Amino acid sequence: MKVKRITLFVGHYGSGKTNIAVNYAIALAKTRNPVALADLDIVNPYFRSKDSLADLEAAGVRLIASPYAGGNLDIPALPQEMYAVTDDKNLTAILDVGGDDRGALALGRLTPAILAENDFACLAVVNRYRPLTRTPADTVEVLREIEGAGGVPITGLVNNSNVGRETTPEDVLDSLAYAAEVSRLTGLPVVMTTVDRGVYPALSGKIPDLFPLDLQKKIG
Repeated sequence: MKVKRITLFVGHYGSGKTNIAVNYAIALAKTRNPVALADLDIVNPYFRSKDSLADLEAAGVRLIASPYAGGNLDIPALPQEMYAVTDDKNLTAILDVGGDDRGALALGRLTPAILAENDFACLAVVNRYRPLTRTPADTVEVLREIEGAGGVPITGLVNNSNVGRETTPEDVLDSLAYAAEVSRLTGLPVVMTTVDRGVYPALSGKIPDLFPLDLQKKIG
């Protein structure tokens, strides 16, 4: 996958997009500088990018987050620093976007500039094992809602089908047909399949574009 200047991760609540955004930012920082992770998931996220602040700082990744992250706001608020994502063209930016309509409203403040520059990838994280996205048809419906709320077209899929720390290689392999059907229905490519780093060795070479993840630890 060609790296764009801005990469957005979108997905339904519990899809795992925040953990993927953190890991992706850290991976990019090994070859790019400067890199920033912008946390737009400000409406009651369970895992927050800020939970991984120490790991991000150690990797040289700048974290941009609302002081209201984790709150219960009806109107999402963006710090002025957030506009560096669109204003600083030297910055490689990763955006963790809210998974419901209210969360996606925050993205709407940046959407016109993102579309005008047209150097972005918007990746939808899908998880076969979450209640509202168990079938390809249900998943496509959720993705269309998110796409409509945020205003940025989805350009690719990330198969993050897992059942948490109990995930086996077979769970991941069983999800490939699901991801392929979501791809067929949407016309979007599966750009990566993400797995816990502990499962990665058993699947390496069996799945294309496999990306290992270090799981976040909930600290607050």
